[in-house]
Amino acid sequence: MTRGSWNQFFTRLVCSLFLSHIALASQPVSADEPVPTTVKVLVAYHSVSGNTERMAEAVVEGAKSRPGTTVVLKRVGQVTADDLFSSDAIVVGSPVYWSNMSGEVKTFFDNWQFKFGVFPEFKMRNKIGAAFATGGQISSGKEVTMLTILAAMLGNQMIVVSGGGAFGASATTEGDSPGIDKKELADAQALGRRVAEVAAMLRPVSSP
Repeated sequence: MTRGSWNQFFTRLVCSLFLSHIALASQPVSADEPVPTTVKVLVAYHSVSGNTERMAEAVVEGAKSRPGTTVVLKRVGQVTADDLFSSDAIVVGSPVYWSNMSGEVKTFFDNWQFKFGVFPEFKMRNKIGAAFATGGQISSGKEVTMLTILAAMLGNQMIVVSGGGAFGASATTEGDSPGIDKKELADAQALGRRVAEVAAMLRPVSSP
């Protein structure tokens, strides 16, 4: 094969492969391929210093990493009845105040009844729930804070899950660990992802 013939052959081969790639990329997705289950996750938090807010944003990132997931991020005082009842899962975050959840987060849970009337119908029943917390010291009450959040959810007959840690994601923000580090943000992302995945698994399949 002459040099000119070889160049023509190579050029035709490259063009053929390029056109084949375009044709495959433009093919419609098969109707038989599974469509991700759509779920809605509400991430509600209280934050003064910004630390809990950063963790909340990481939870959102994790939840959004699951295809088909819609996430609403709001401070606890901004959550509406529609936000609450239209969500398949709720993740609540709080700073540690005297080894417990903040007063704002406690008021948020109290308002589930006083403002939104969840009882006696148990309107939050079977929704997924999870918690995250930030505290100044290593042993400052982060686990207690998450457990009290989960307890409020269990009292509403929700299904609680963990992720990023035994009871949820947490971060130490003072002393030898100022602010939020990459590991703590990764834990928050893992929590968000797991909440979205479990919500999708347990969401009722809609009739065609």
